[in-house]
Amino acid sequence: MTSGNDETGTPAGRLEAASAGEGVEIRVGTPSGDLSLICTPARARELATALGLAADEAEKAGSADPVTVRADELRRGDVRDGDRAMTVDSVRTEGATTHVTWKSGAGRSWNQLYDADARITLRRRGR
Repeated sequence: MTSGNDETGTPAGRLEAASAGEGVEIRVGTPSGDLSLICTPARARELATALGLAADEAEKAGSADPVTVRADELRRGDVRDGDRAMTVDSVRTEGATTHVTWKSGAGRSWNQLYDADARITLRRRGR
């Protein structure tokens, strides 16, 4: 996985996680060097949870006014407006019906069918 800051123009770096024997290795690579950390699986899960919560907070802080789109205009990465984060994982339109697969912040997925012209309010548009 690579990342970069589009707003500052900072070059993309590398972020990887992999099994390392009985631990989990997290490797970060940047233009200035590499860093490697090894932690227990429990710590890795704590980190993943903390990252997810921080991402939710960042989205809330940086979100503009909600936008409403037709169901057939949804795209992967769109986040539905509401109390809980629901992200579009996939969208398929067949005639007048749009099939949407949503994914929760906890990693659960489910499918919903909408009329293609149904209005869906989004907290944030995907890229």
